[in-house]
Amino acid sequence: MAALTPDIAAARRLVVKIGSALLVGPEGLRVDWLRGLCDDVAAWRARGADVVLVSSGSIALGRRVLGLAPGALALEQAQAAAAVGQIRLARAYEEALAPHGVTTAQILVTLDDITDRRRYLNSRATMQALLAAGVVPIVNENDTVATDEMRYGDNDRLAAQIAVTAGADQLLLLSDVDGLYTANPKTEPDAVHLPVVEHLTPEVEAMGGDPISGLSRGGMKTKLLAARTAVAGGCAMAIAEGSVQRPISAVAKGARVTWFLPDGDPQLARKRWIAAMKPRGELHVDAGAEAALHSGKSLLPAGVTRVEGRFGRGEPVAITGPSGATLARGLVRYTADEARIIAGHRSTEIAALLGYAARAALVHRDDMVV
Repeated sequence: MAALTPDIAAARRLVVKIGSALLVGPEGLRVDWLRGLCDDVAAWRARGADVVLVSSGSIALGRRVLGLAPGALALEQAQAAAAVGQIRLARAYEEALAPHGVTTAQILVTLDDITDRRRYLNSRATMQALLAAGVVPIVNENDTVATDEMRYGDNDRLAAQIAVTAGADQLLLLSDVDGLYTANPKTEPDAVHLPVVEHLTPEVEAMGGDPISGLSRGGMKTKLLAARTAVAGGCAMAIAEGSVQRPISAVAKGARVTWFLPDGDPQLARKRWIAAMKPRGELHVDAGAEAALHSGKSLLPAGVTRVEGRFGRGEPVAITGPSGATLARGLVRYTADEARIIAGHRSTEIAALLGYAARAALVHRDDMVV
């Protein structure tokens, strides 16, 4: 039986990756194309979907302003071009979405921001807060400070990581090709387009060209790397040709794409990951907190009666009820020492107790498996 492909019109949280070539042409920013894209973004927001854009283009825009010659740029030139182009890129999105009443935000990240647990949690919390406020985040690699050792190397993989971080159910890579083929269609006329990929097998990975590795850059290879990250996090991913005027609508209307099917729901995938982690400590809670957890609420400091173990922010802890039974596991938002200070206190007292403003929940429900 043929696999059912996802319906992008039904996406709850959609991440869209835009490449430089789509956004910036020989004459500069492709304003009409950007407006069409933003018309789609506004339409999906009006349907109730959250939308995150992962956009290239800052270096391409900046190098034109600085008058840099075509070809490869030295690292410092690329960083200077990004610094000049990034402000123009953010302004372009803001101006294109403002007529729709959509607020935008800029998020710049490096590889360190995702691999460092504390920074990852802060990035995730910021993303969740922006989406809850109805904002469309515009994400890009922070080319002004990223070095070769810190770079993702391409925005396909960055988009996949952002999709997993944001808990997206669909990721759309807008590209210059309409999906994955059994071979390069430009050199192999008998290459067959694959509308759906159910599993990323070695045979499928080989269709991207050279064997996939962490050193791969550009082209279909990095899109398959992105697919590996996305589907493992429960996010469906599509590769689509993006040069049409309203590319998201084109996919919804049946444009030819390749869908990579996810390994379950993104939230369930995250919950399984949390459940598999070994607790670094234990939070004992009272009956009121136990009832709150069973009703789907976050764990607040007021319900904690005792803290055991040594753990840092973002590390896994077990949550134990009055009877001694384990109620849940979750990622804690405070260190063990901080948790001991605020245990039993109201969230409004945290700032006075710790000396700085902090998060209300000790363990947020999105970071918890009951």
